[in-house]
Amino acid sequence: MTNGRTMDALTRPAPAERLDAVSALRALIADRPYAPGDRLPPERELIVSLGISRATLRKALDALEREGAIWRHVGKGTFVAGHANGRPAGGLDMLSRSLTPVRMMRARLCIEPAIAREAAINASQAAIVGIRRAQDRARTALSWRAYEAQDDALHRAIAEATDNILLLSLFDQLNQVRRAVAWDAVIRVSDRPPAEHPSFAEHDRIAAAIEARDPAAAQDAMRRHIGSVSARLFGEV
Repeated sequence: MTNGRTMDALTRPAPAERLDAVSALRALIADRPYAPGDRLPPERELIVSLGISRATLRKALDALEREGAIWRHVGKGTFVAGHANGRPAGGLDMLSRSLTPVRMMRARLCIEPAIAREAAINASQAAIVGIRRAQDRARTALSWRAYEAQDDALHRAIAEATDNILLLSLFDQLNQVRRAVAWDAVIRVSDRPPAEHPSFAEHDRIAAAIEARDPAAAQDAMRRHIGSVSARLFGEV
């Protein structure tokens, strides 16, 4: 009889297999070509057309989502966010070259608090679980890079909780620009976020307000969080 560990080894994609699947997905997006906002075929079609397993496909989709090349909405599908290399597409790339980090953060202050407000109004229980899961993963991240990936996932989970595909698309575009503008401007002095990292408590307040279905508190908590991040990283709000 095959034990659990052996079965897990048989079903888990090997690293080389995952890389091949990521490359195949990038090629599919580039060859069609898909535009930002276009929906990819369902998973069952991608499994057949790419000749890979469901587990391998999902790992590859996870990788492209972390890069910012795609975004996923539960129940609606997988959508192209930009070029498969994770860089902003077209006009977004031009925007990222024109914005300072502070102006980028001010744009976030205009948009993300309103998204948090909508999340508090519309979030399903599954969406709240997703927010809490991303929050926990951010808190336990072992490096700044891992933390930033989970912080991305948390903010995106909040946008997804709005159940508004236009707001989610706006968030994804803003987030692509944020990556391009901010990542090279931030200097870290430790290997990982400290236990007392202010964002942890700020995330707690945002998630609690959404879970309590309190739109005003969620909007205020997100506004305070982004202002705090801007002040810590760039000295301005």
